[in-house]
Amino acid sequence: MIAPDLPQNEVERLTVLRNLQLLDSTCDEGFDRLTELATKIFDVPMSMVTLIDEDRQWFKSRQGLSVCETPRRISFCGHVVADGQPMVINNALRDPRFSDNPLVTGPPFIRFYAGYPLFVMPGVCVGTLCLIGTLPRTFEEDDMQRLQLLATLAQELIQLHVLRVQLPLREASGRGA
Repeated sequence: MIAPDLPQNEVERLTVLRNLQLLDSTCDEGFDRLTELATKIFDVPMSMVTLIDEDRQWFKSRQGLSVCETPRRISFCGHVVADGQPMVINNALRDPRFSDNPLVTGPPFIRFYAGYPLFVMPGVCVGTLCLIGTLPRTFEEDDMQRLQLLATLAQELIQLHVLRVQLPLREASGRGA
């Protein structure tokens, strides 16, 4: 297993991620609808909106997976965040980066993975929208285009969250002026 590298801007990335105030937040119907839609569009058993913290991958929304986080060092999504590029693994058993990963050799027995980076500003990737399957499969260019569209929606949901968090602060500061 090859652990994901750290992005060059890791300190800035973590600061931005924490300022989003999304980590460990409550469920959000918008994110949940998005991951539900992703599982149906791509006919996969699992999909997640992930946020990559210092030591963990935390799931803002998840379909088909019971845990709410996994260690960053074994995460597939950590590789996407490190590179800032989409990543597709057609068969994790045949990929030397993941073939002996505990998420491949044990539950949830990942075979297929597709992850798209979520940017909140240029060069700052905080997580992914990802798809996971328990069977190997191919992922065509039109599939990647659909995943990109859904990832854009996830980024927009993150921006809406930021606005909702900031609005009460603006209202409170406006009353005191």
